[in-house]
Amino acid sequence: MKIYYTAHNLWLSMIVLTLLSYILGQLEVSGTVAVVLLLLVSLIKSTIIIRDFMGLRGVSLLWRIIMYGWLWTVILAILIAYRVSL
Repeated sequence: MKIYYTAHNLWLSMIVLTLLSYILGQLEVSGTVAVVLLLLVSLIKSTIIIRDFMGLRGVSLLWRIIMYGWLWTVILAILIAYRVSL
């Protein structure tokens, strides 16, 4: 299982997720479905960045709580702001 978890595969998954966001824009997908999909893509990409590219995989629990807490705060704030604006 470890052999599939390489920097190249992480980079490729980031490219695929970015292309997914681009395709959603080109297809002019809008509404709640688009917002939820884009937030999900952002959440996955941010998790990869925090865990692997920032090197916070093996750090103390406090740092992970801070980083993931900030990520979830931003994601939920965007979702709430979108929902209130409807």
